[in-house]
Amino acid sequence: FVADAGLVFSSTRQRSIETAIALTRGRAFDSDAIFVEAPLPPPNLPGFIRLTPSIWGFLARVWWWFLNHHEGEETRRQAESRADRAADRLIAAAEDGRDVVLLAHGFFNFMIGRALRQRGWQVVMNEGFKYWSMRRFERP
Repeated sequence: FVADAGLVFSSTRQRSIETAIALTRGRAFDSDAIFVEAPLPPPNLPGFIRLTPSIWGFLARVWWWFLNHHEGEETRRQAESRADRAADRLIAAAEDGRDVVLLAHGFFNFMIGRALRQRGWQVVMNEGFKYWSMRRFERP
């Protein structure tokens, strides 16, 4: 699907670029920092607390999303504004009817998906939030 898409975007993170290189099979793609994952600053918990990385990640996201804990990094409001701009960019790329693919990061992809739905786009395929999962959006 990716190799045949009209336009492919990736974030500027190495893992997204390498994925795009592998999946586009040599075709050009557009890598842009607007698609980089939202920050995940760790919560300020005492150092003696030992948790698994997945629990730390979950707590950090909850702290960031609900408690505005950002440690000087991008805030939730700033990330939502960036997700809005990213959604607008994807919509503009799809204006001529081409399939557009974004190879980026889980939580920020979720945020872009929210922005797309707010603009009337519908999810027609959803593989959830596991690694390598995808969601397909279409304009009604």
